[in-house]
Amino acid sequence: MFRRAARLIFEIAVLVAFWWLGGWIATLTGLPLPGGVIGLALLLVLFACGAIRPALLQGGAGLLLAEMLLFFIPALMSLLDYGPLLRSEGWKILLVITASTVMVMLSTALAVEWMCNRSSRHEPR
Repeated sequence: MFRRAARLIFEIAVLVAFWWLGGWIATLTGLPLPGGVIGLALLLVLFACGAIRPALLQGGAGLLLAEMLLFFIPALMSLLDYGPLLRSEGWKILLVITASTVMVMLSTALAVEWMCNRSSRHEPR
């Protein structure tokens, strides 16, 4: 039990170290990217070249992924206080969330498609 907890803490510490390193690199270089993205890119490079096996961080990453909703949407914890509201208006809230998610995905896809078409027209052949 203690050994498993120590391993999880170590794996999460390694992931946090990559996040911190990515933030440091972003600050140092002035890159307009979040430190987490840079840190994950560094970790991906280490996975790809075989310096680190993904299985070594699987437990910590799995724990963080399982709790990701709590990291990104802390307001979900307050939903416990609004049970009656969710029972009466929950379908409307779900409809708004679904519609807004679809609109964001469509606008992102259209923007990427537009930029790809635009950049391909300006490429030297």
